[in-house]
Amino acid sequence: MIVALVGATGTGKSALSLALVERWASRGLAAEIVNADAMQLYRGMDIGTAKLPVAERGGVPHHLIDVLDVTEEASAARYQIEARDVIESIQSRGAVPIVVGGSGLYVAALLTDFRFPGTDALLRAQWEHELERRGSDALHRELAQRDPRAAEAIDPRNGRRVVRALEVIDLTGEPFSAGLAARDTPWRPYRQIGLRMPREQLVPRLDARVEAMWAAGMLAEVEALRAHGLEQGVTARRAIGYAQALAQLAGEATEAEAIAETAALTRRYARRQVGWFGRDAATEWVDALDDDLLARVDDLLAVDQQPGARP
Repeated sequence: MIVALVGATGTGKSALSLALVERWASRGLAAEIVNADAMQLYRGMDIGTAKLPVAERGGVPHHLIDVLDVTEEASAARYQIEARDVIESIQSRGAVPIVVGGSGLYVAALLTDFRFPGTDALLRAQWEHELERRGSDALHRELAQRDPRAAEAIDPRNGRRVVRALEVIDLTGEPFSAGLAARDTPWRPYRQIGLRMPREQLVPRLDARVEAMWAAGMLAEVEALRAHGLEQGVTARRAIGYAQALAQLAGEATEAEAIAETAALTRRYARRQVGWFGRDAATEWVDALDDDLLARVDDLLAVDQQPGARP
């Protein structure tokens, strides 16, 4: 069995995963954590992704963190291959894989029979030209006409994913969202626990988190990453917070403007995360603010308490 902890950013998934590992270890059950946050794949992108420092991981193995340079392109297709290899390796050691993260497409790619169509260089180039000419919002409106479900799942600002969806539609003659149906077929048995928090309580936490990022040295982190090619990165430079910090460094935004835009985009992203996992029938929701959250999730997963057992 694979365990997945999902939900909006800022709901405490990382803390819960470590608490579960510790609780299970007391019963003789080993577990390891597999990252499912697309931006935590990048080396050096720490503050802006709320990446748990090594010293705070309690010696628990964490996989697929810091595996890409900022100049490399992250993709769900690549992640699917690498994460499944990691899962099989963890299970071969008799341990439980705990997938932790809020990147919905990455989670679906790993846990379900999600299949990625091939690519067509000419089609891709044509749509990328349209992206430059018309902008991502215009292309997203076209996607909404051709495939409303896909448009609902893709952020209008994410031009790369909008282009990919339109390319697949032209390439296959089918809606891009047809691939979303694969979520009904598991790759391996899994339980997906979603952490939920009332929006009126989540939003202040997210806003405070963004403020804390800048106070912790977000600008210095981005300045250092520029030397490693951040501005040339296809995926990394567009990450929430990093794009805004780059704008601040370039003199295109004040610090207050960079923080405000990052906070607004973070709130929007959290809403999309809730929507994505909310549409997934596999998600079993729990209250992230429950005082007995650890015990409740442990009971829900019904891990056999015999030493060496696996859920």
